[in-house]
Amino acid sequence: FAELHAAVPGLPLASSRLLPGIVLRRDFAVYCPTDGPLRALLVTEPLRPALTAPGVEFVVASEGQYQASLRWITDRTEALMKRLQSNNVKLLLSSAKQEEVVIYYAKLYGVSVVECLSADEMALIREITGVSPYTPLGDNTDREITETAVVTFCQPLVLVSKRCVHIGFSSACAFQPHCLILCAPVDAVNEQHAAAVQEAFTMLQQLFKTIHL
Repeated sequence: FAELHAAVPGLPLASSRLLPGIVLRRDFAVYCPTDGPLRALLVTEPLRPALTAPGVEFVVASEGQYQASLRWITDRTEALMKRLQSNNVKLLLSSAKQEEVVIYYAKLYGVSVVECLSADEMALIREITGVSPYTPLGDNTDREITETAVVTFCQPLVLVSKRCVHIGFSSACAFQPHCLILCAPVDAVNEQHAAAVQEAFTMLQQLFKTIHL
């Protein structure tokens, strides 16, 4: 329930509404408008390639080697973004903070980015889509990208002064998520309404469980 409702203080109760899809309470790191369905990729780690494996020391003997290493990182990042573009991946949903080189090439190749998602938000998206996070394998940018989610819409949403991300997914199960936007003049009233709605859903869950048994 915490990921499927948003409390908005400073508005009358009549402004409350139900929206299809989910609302992520953060702004796009990159937003590239697009029409129609698109593919989304889930990641849990930075996409900027590392120069070495964890625990391995990397020694640079000259300025030339250092610059060559930076060029390698840049080339690998660009190649990955090209790969995403060729697979019609237009949205990157990341629990990790992505580095500037990733943001730069995402913008260049028309890939929207939402980063720093919580573990609960990632778990909800995985439950809806049935998709597991993508794991990059070093400099292997030719590996087929198969674990993508179908997104029916992806757009900014402003709740008073808070910029959010509104996403609709093609669900892999019967669960069709909707987000409840709860409005009230002050936070305390919103908290009361949220608690009441959550208790109502809990009661319905128990009722249907009893009927099923």
